Amino acid sequence: MSNKMWGGRFGESPDAIMEEINVSIDVDQHLYAQDIAASKAHAAMLAAQGIITANDAKNITGGLDTILSEIGKGSFSFKRALEDIHMNVESRLGELIGPAAGRLHTARSRNDQVATDFRLYVRDVIDDIDRALAAFQRALVDRAIEHADTVMPGFTHLQTAQPVTFGHHLLAYTEMASRDRGRFADARKRLNESPLGAAALAGTSFPIDRHATASALGFDRPMANSLDAVSDRDFVLEALSASAIAAVHLSRFAEEIVIWTSPLVGLVSLSDKFTTGSSIMPQKRNPDAAELVRAKTGRVIGSLTALLIVMKGLPLAYQKDMQEDKQGAMEAFAALSLAIRAMTGMTLDLVPEEARMKVAAGEGYATATDLADWLVRTLKMPFRDAHHVTGRIVAKASEQGLALHKVPLAEMQAVEPRITASVFDVLSVQASVESRTSYGGTAPDNVRKQAKEWLKRLEKEQNSG
Repeated sequence: MSNKMWGGRFGESPDAIMEEINVSIDVDQHLYAQDIAASKAHAAMLAAQGIITANDAKNITGGLDTILSEIGKGSFSFKRALEDIHMNVESRLGELIGPAAGRLHTARSRNDQVATDFRLYVRDVIDDIDRALAAFQRALVDRAIEHADTVMPGFTHLQTAQPVTFGHHLLAYTEMASRDRGRFADARKRLNESPLGAAALAGTSFPIDRHATASALGFDRPMANSLDAVSDRDFVLEALSASAIAAVHLSRFAEEIVIWTSPLVGLVSLSDKFTTGSSIMPQKRNPDAAELVRAKTGRVIGSLTALLIVMKGLPLAYQKDMQEDKQGAMEAFAALSLAIRAMTGMTLDLVPEEARMKVAAGEGYATATDLADWLVRTLKMPFRDAHHVTGRIVAKASEQGLALHKVPLAEMQAVEPRITASVFDVLSVQASVESRTSYGGTAPDNVRKQAKEWLKRLEKEQNSG
């Protein structure tokens, strides 16, 4: 026998392979709460419009509440023969309330159902991710205040460049997380339109009220074009794109933690909470949490790429290819959520090796730019000339194996006679970071001010939310 939910035209059952490739309940059962919410909104609208009776709507709603409870308790039996969450729910509804269950599908299709359900699901995911990112920001900001004065090397090309503070470094990731949250917020705004009532692709002849169902489900408005409503997956692509960028940011921080915790570098340490040991080397402490965050980025980027490839050749309107829109996205969102929580935990757990950081901040002639700036500021030398003079002094220091602030004044004056002893006031790493007072600079007072502003913003969000 063919499927009883759609098989009126069909005289025989599909091949077992067809059933296997067609079934989606293993994935879309995760949409059960959204599917039931949309069905309840649809039933209420049908009754309000006089399309079904109030009694049928009451029975439908009661049956749907029972199914929601059954699924929540784990007593609901999902049947692969019924293909998807929509048919599983409708079939069970029929068992509970009889023929009235069949009236629920009036003026809608699985096409607009699944588009609605998945929009609701992605909207919930975005809200969860935003809360997780806010908690990550709070951890970064708290540690930034704690380490506003902690000097560390700043890098370009992974080479020591200029001294910065650890607090300043952490605030860089706070800014990245803020942009991530902005991208998710933008995606949520565009997502928040309802496909429900678009039916299969052309709308319906029944006098439905799509604005009512949109409002009931928390959407801003119904989608304006029925073809677009059932075939659009931009909302998933946007959320995945925001997820991919956020995951890249987490991966960059994770990579730094992996490098910093290496004994060869030794800038930070992690406790037993976020490290693992070796099965053969008892001395090892591996930063596996950071490494796994780094790896999960590939899963997120891969899901975005996969869905782009699925969508790139699809004519309007709905195509069964779109059944492949959920599994990868769900896995990606779950991976990102876990990665954010792991990075939040590591941010709170890591301990800067402050003495090693300060020493490393002065290695590689990191205050050379401060010397060049002193030449410009004190001797009124053009910066390009000051750059060359500084380069020659650094060469002398390197030849003699001396740190820049240990080069004798006479050696400097051999390169530029006008240099005075006051130059040594700017050559320490502490003086260097304290001098970077320009807006967005690494000066400790800047870091404290910006971190406190972030705290106010995050607390205001939390209180208003």
